[in-house]
Amino acid sequence: MEKEHQIFGIRAIIEAIQAGQEVDKVFIQKEISGELMKDLMKVMKRANINFSYVPVEKLNRLTPNNHQGAVATISPIGFIDIEHLVESTIASGSKPLFLILDQISDARNFGAIIRTAECTGVNGIIVQKAGSAPVNGDTVKTSAGAVFNVPICKVEHIKDAIFYLQGSGIKTVAATEKTDQNIYDLSLNEPLAIIMGSEDRGINPSVLKIVDEKAKLPMFGSIGSLNVSVACGAFLYEAVRQRS
Repeated sequence: MEKEHQIFGIRAIIEAIQAGQEVDKVFIQKEISGELMKDLMKVMKRANINFSYVPVEKLNRLTPNNHQGAVATISPIGFIDIEHLVESTIASGSKPLFLILDQISDARNFGAIIRTAECTGVNGIIVQKAGSAPVNGDTVKTSAGAVFNVPICKVEHIKDAIFYLQGSGIKTVAATEKTDQNIYDLSLNEPLAIIMGSEDRGINPSVLKIVDEKAKLPMFGSIGSLNVSVACGAFLYEAVRQRS
């Protein structure tokens, strides 16, 4: 973890959250307690900050400093809200192309997806606050700096984002093997949001129920799936092909 992208110490993390810092995730030592820790938990829950309990050894690897049982990662970028993202994209006159990531948790996959998104002209990436990969040093490096060029917005719930996009005239397409429809038989030459699922579970079943279309990539080998960043690239470049 980049040192400039972390905060250590319970009080420092509380103050950072209250000051509106873009705190991506907080790592908390297992079985730690105390009044100050209770205060941190209250502040994190109020701000809907993603956190996880880890062994003290992990915290010691993150920082050699006196962390008091808590280390936070700070995003090197700012996030925008979905309303501004959608309205500004439509107002620009371009045909919207958005990417929704349903709890993709690996920072390197996230970075690779951002890099491809930048190369294919994606107008913005939408992620859920809880359960999504942080924007950290690994994300920045894997994205080759594209993370600074592609607008990213965080939402409370992916389903609410999908409803908002649909209400704005944007077709939502889920990348999933749970369909008979091939991506190459689907029209992507219209205002569009492509949804990619997490590395282990894919797209949440409740999300699949509300999307406009589902599509899959043809698979001919014995392996049943592609890495999510590779699959995302295939979907995005098919959208580029149809729009060219």
